[in-house]
Amino acid sequence: MTSALDINRRPLQITLAVLLLAATIFEAVKHGVWVPAAVGMLGPDIALLSGLKDGRLNPRGVPFYNALHSYYGPVVLMVVAATGVVALGFFVAGLAWAAHIAIDRALGYGLRTRDGFQR
Repeated sequence: MTSALDINRRPLQITLAVLLLAATIFEAVKHGVWVPAAVGMLGPDIALLSGLKDGRLNPRGVPFYNALHSYYGPVVLMVVAATGVVALGFFVAGLAWAAHIAIDRALGYGLRTRDGFQR
Protein backbone atom coordinates (compact mmCIF):
# COMPACT_ATOMS: atom_id res chain seq x y z
CA MET A 1 0.00 0.00 0.00
CA THR A 2 1.30 3.43 -0.89
CA SER A 3 1.22 5.96 1.91
CA ALA A 4 0.79 9.71 1.62
CA LEU A 5 4.43 10.13 2.62
CA ASP A 6 5.56 8.00 -0.34
CA ILE A 7 3.43 10.06 -2.73
CA ASN A 8 4.89 13.31 -1.36
CA ARG A 9 8.43 11.98 -1.84
CA ARG A 10 7.88 10.86 -5.42
CA PRO A 11 8.72 14.21 -7.13
CA LEU A 12 11.93 14.46 -5.11
CA GLN A 13 12.87 10.88 -5.98
CA ILE A 14 12.21 11.48 -9.67
CA THR A 15 14.30 14.66 -9.61
CA LEU A 16 17.17 12.88 -7.87
CA ALA A 17 16.99 10.01 -10.35
CA VAL A 18 17.13 12.36 -13.34
CA LEU A 19 20.03 14.38 -11.90
CA LEU A 20 22.08 11.30 -10.98
CA LEU A 21 21.44 9.68 -14.35
CA ALA A 22 22.45 12.88 -16.16
CA ALA A 23 25.60 13.17 -14.03
CA THR A 24 26.46 9.52 -14.71
CA ILE A 25 26.10 9.95 -18.46
CA PHE A 26 28.09 13.21 -18.39
CA GLU A 27 30.97 11.69 -16.40
CA ALA A 28 31.00 8.48 -18.46
CA VAL A 29 31.23 10.47 -21.71
CA LYS A 30 33.74 12.96 -20.31
CA HIS A 31 36.13 10.30 -19.02
CA GLY A 32 35.30 7.45 -21.41
CA VAL A 33 34.43 5.00 -18.65
CA TRP A 34 31.32 3.25 -19.94
CA VAL A 35 32.01 -0.17 -18.43
CA PRO A 36 32.03 1.06 -14.81
CA ALA A 37 28.87 3.05 -15.55
CA ALA A 38 27.14 -0.05 -16.93
CA VAL A 39 28.28 -2.16 -13.97
CA GLY A 40 27.01 0.48 -11.54
CA MET A 41 23.65 0.66 -13.28
CA LEU A 42 23.04 -3.07 -13.67
CA GLY A 43 25.09 -4.57 -10.83
CA PRO A 44 22.72 -3.91 -7.91
CA ASP A 45 20.11 -6.21 -9.43
CA ILE A 46 22.43 -9.21 -9.13
CA ALA A 47 20.62 -9.94 -5.86
CA LEU A 48 17.46 -10.65 -7.85
CA LEU A 49 19.16 -13.74 -9.28
CA SER A 50 18.58 -15.47 -5.94
CA GLY A 51 14.96 -15.86 -6.95
CA LEU A 52 12.09 -13.47 -7.46
CA LYS A 53 8.71 -15.16 -7.51
CA ASP A 54 5.29 -13.50 -7.26
CA GLY A 55 6.85 -10.19 -6.17
CA ARG A 56 8.73 -11.91 -3.35
CA LEU A 57 12.49 -12.24 -3.16
CA ASN A 58 13.99 -15.37 -1.63
CA PRO A 59 14.55 -14.47 2.07
CA ARG A 60 18.20 -15.60 1.82
CA GLY A 61 18.82 -12.89 -0.80
CA VAL A 62 17.10 -10.06 1.10
CA PRO A 63 20.16 -8.83 3.08
CA PHE A 64 22.25 -8.79 -0.11
CA TYR A 65 19.50 -7.00 -2.04
CA ASN A 66 18.98 -4.41 0.71
CA ALA A 67 22.74 -3.80 1.01
CA LEU A 68 23.02 -3.21 -2.74
CA HIS A 69 19.99 -0.89 -2.70
CA SER A 70 21.17 1.36 0.12
CA TYR A 71 22.92 4.67 -0.57
CA TYR A 72 25.80 3.90 1.84
CA GLY A 73 27.75 1.78 -0.66
CA PRO A 74 27.78 4.23 -3.57
CA VAL A 75 28.57 7.17 -1.29
CA VAL A 76 31.57 5.38 0.23
CA LEU A 77 32.75 4.33 -3.24
CA MET A 78 32.49 7.90 -4.57
CA VAL A 79 34.26 9.40 -1.54
CA VAL A 80 37.14 6.92 -1.82
CA ALA A 81 37.39 7.56 -5.58
CA ALA A 82 37.29 11.34 -5.08
CA THR A 83 40.35 11.12 -2.82
CA GLY A 84 42.35 9.69 -5.72
CA VAL A 85 43.11 6.39 -3.96
CA VAL A 86 41.39 4.41 -6.73
CA ALA A 87 40.72 5.08 -10.41
CA LEU A 88 38.10 7.59 -11.55
CA GLY A 89 36.03 4.76 -13.00
CA PHE A 90 35.06 3.82 -9.45
CA PHE A 91 33.55 7.28 -8.98
CA VAL A 92 31.45 6.82 -12.11
CA ALA A 93 30.43 3.33 -10.96
CA GLY A 94 29.33 4.79 -7.61
CA LEU A 95 27.43 7.55 -9.37
CA ALA A 96 25.68 5.01 -11.61
CA TRP A 97 24.94 2.81 -8.59
CA ALA A 98 23.32 5.77 -6.81
CA ALA A 99 21.36 6.55 -9.99
CA HIS A 100 20.12 2.96 -10.09
CA ILE A 101 18.88 3.21 -6.50
CA ALA A 102 17.22 6.57 -7.19
CA ILE A 103 15.49 5.21 -10.30
CA ASP A 104 14.21 2.22 -8.32
CA ARG A 105 12.85 4.54 -5.62
CA ALA A 106 11.25 6.82 -8.23
CA LEU A 107 9.51 3.80 -9.75
CA GLY A 108 8.25 2.72 -6.33
CA TYR A 109 10.70 -0.11 -5.62
CA GLY A 110 12.15 0.13 -2.15
CA LEU A 111 13.99 -2.12 0.24
CA ARG A 112 12.61 -5.56 1.07
CA THR A 113 11.21 -6.95 4.31
CA ARG A 114 12.82 -10.05 5.87
CA ASP A 115 10.20 -12.16 4.10
CA GLY A 116 11.26 -10.75 0.72
CA PHE A 117 8.27 -8.52 0.00
CA GLN A 118 8.41 -4.81 -0.91
CA ARG A 119 8.18 -2.44 2.05
